[in-house]
Amino acid sequence: MAPAQTAPQTAPASTTPANTAQPQSVTPADPMATASPAAQDAQAVAQPAPVNPIAQPAQQAAAQPISGAAQIAQVVNTEFPSYDKDKNGTLNEVEFGAWMVALKEKSDPTTKPDSPATKAWVDQAFASADKDKNKVLTKSELTGFLSQGA
Repeated sequence: MAPAQTAPQTAPASTTPANTAQPQSVTPADPMATASPAAQDAQAVAQPAPVNPIAQPAQQAAAQPISGAAQIAQVVNTEFPSYDKDKNGTLNEVEFGAWMVALKEKSDPTTKPDSPATKAWVDQAFASADKDKNKVLTKSELTGFLSQGA
């Protein structure tokens, strides 16, 4: 009977099927497998976007351009008071024009604020942004106008 007792002890432990299941108890469960679709969306949004090493220097040089309606709304909320010279909570065409010319000058330093082309551009932009045609722009109107195509 002694040989029967030693036979199970001589078999290598790594060849038993029970040992192949051990990594499952060590591996953490996938939180995405049990999360609801809404939770999965929230987790996907919370994760940072992968960094493109080729585009990274251009992004740093461009000082992170604004994109998306939420970011535009944030900029409007931050900058609006500095262009609302009469502090009435709206922008008239002169106040709006000053802001648009400042933005245009950042992208095109050769912009001439008093040129007929620039004035026509501002007039057209103001008319397009003034949805209720009351000759002033609210933060909401300005955000909507600037968010077109964002």
